[in-house]
Amino acid sequence: MATRTTDRLAVLIDADNVPAKHSAEIFEEIATLGEAGLRRIYGDFSNGSPQGWDAKTMSEYAIVPHQQFANTSKKNSSDIALVIDAMDILHSGRFGGFVLVSSDSDFTRLASRIREQGLDVFGIGENKAPRAFVAACNRFIYIENIEASVPHEERDNALKSKRELNHAFQLIRNVMRNFDEPEGWLKLGLVGSQLNKIYTDFDPRTYGFSKLSELVRATGKFDEKGTNGDFKIRLKAGR
Repeated sequence: MATRTTDRLAVLIDADNVPAKHSAEIFEEIATLGEAGLRRIYGDFSNGSPQGWDAKTMSEYAIVPHQQFANTSKKNSSDIALVIDAMDILHSGRFGGFVLVSSDSDFTRLASRIREQGLDVFGIGENKAPRAFVAACNRFIYIENIEASVPHEERDNALKSKRELNHAFQLIRNVMRNFDEPEGWLKLGLVGSQLNKIYTDFDPRTYGFSKLSELVRATGKFDEKGTNGDFKIRLKAGR
């Protein structure tokens, strides 16, 4: 599915919240969104490597660590430091968007504030991320959809249930009903763009498919015509 590309991105990682074992997949995904011109990670590295973020991993991906000591128990100074830096970066005007790598609800207001400024915000985190944070981003990408540790075939078998496909169909149908085309035909690219705008965490990979066209075809509830850039779909009669 095509996505809008933002040229320069500021990548801010919550070391206490996202495991380093997903670093390769995370940066591969970021590369599809734009250039990771700034890469910072926030956490308390004084007693080891939180969530596996060690010197080797940070060096491999050119991530600059920002040490935040846990001066008070149950208070996350890393979150505060990340937010302060994000606002400084925002007002610098040097970046077209942000990538917030976390599943923490504490960054919901930050994401909203960045969007208010007219910049894109991409969230990358686990399925446990709260809906408010997911909705605050222009797009939210679940690590479970991009992690390489789970064989693709297993994800397919686990996700391609009738219930899951029916859920995907309902979302696609909701989007298509917002348009008033005489014969009902809509370009798939337009449908995909609207899906991402309305449902910020929509991703064909959630349902076990790498492309939106594959997911649409699997539902069996759409007519199709055209190829490549002119590929169109419409709801089958009675749907």
